Amino acid sequence: MTRARTRHGGLVAWAFAAPALLVYFTFLVYPALSSLWFSFTDWDGLSPGYNVVGLQNYASMVDDPVVVRAALNNLIWAVVTVVVPVVLGLVLAVLLNGKVRGKPLLRLVFYTPAVLPLVSVASIWGWLYNPEYGAINAFLRSAGLDGLAQPWLGQDSTALGATMVAAIWLRVGFPMLLYLAALQGINPDLYEAATVDGAGRWQQFWHITMPGLRPAHYVVIALSVIDSFKVFDLIYAMTYGGPGTATQVMGTWMYFNVFQYNQAGYGTAIAVVITVVAIAVSIPYVRSQTREHAA
Repeated sequence: MTRARTRHGGLVAWAFAAPALLVYFTFLVYPALSSLWFSFTDWDGLSPGYNVVGLQNYASMVDDPVVVRAALNNLIWAVVTVVVPVVLGLVLAVLLNGKVRGKPLLRLVFYTPAVLPLVSVASIWGWLYNPEYGAINAFLRSAGLDGLAQPWLGQDSTALGATMVAAIWLRVGFPMLLYLAALQGINPDLYEAATVDGAGRWQQFWHITMPGLRPAHYVVIALSVIDSFKVFDLIYAMTYGGPGTATQVMGTWMYFNVFQYNQAGYGTAIAVVITVVAIAVSIPYVRSQTREHAA
């Protein structure tokens, strides 16, 4: 009787899970496997026929100068747009966790960019960077710094940095919110005891705050790194990968190959590489979370 009930309960569970599994396999697993298959072909994205070329698409990536430039830009983007927002988010969280007037308003101000549509963010910063009537150049000219006014998004030397500034402004709110939640979970008695023992604020930060934020560090850094390697929208909307290949990243180069150059096989190979990198980056985070739950 018990075995029959267990079997019946298992069937009921699978019946409830079936719709979600169907959606999961239809819209995630099947497209992913299809993309992996097409990465080994010369499919142009439109024709019903194609040839299997094996690893040729992956080998071509090594000799593609745009891929090399895009990979380097991705690496620079990942370092800058992870380190700077995480550090700024931590600083803001520590400040807002203290006795500061207008906390709700400040949290809203700092977090609002994180919930804006990326196209809106690109439009805002595109206007700010406009060489003729943009606010940044207008401010520089009014301050007598005409020599510093320049086409920020229109030249190789400043385009990538300008887009990263927009990304930093956009991303600071997310780590700030997570760190703020984690800070409120640290026992205040630890700080009182440390104060009694003569520990200064800097010592309390390094020996109480930072260890207490370790779980939040894993979440913030892992998600920020994964997000940085998937960058596409902001670059596409602000610079279209230009000027030239100055702001080209793997995501935009994949898009151009699939949808503009009719090289879907090559483009999906780039997409596979992006996915593999994102998964590889997430493994340490998953393992750390698994160890903590097991403990």
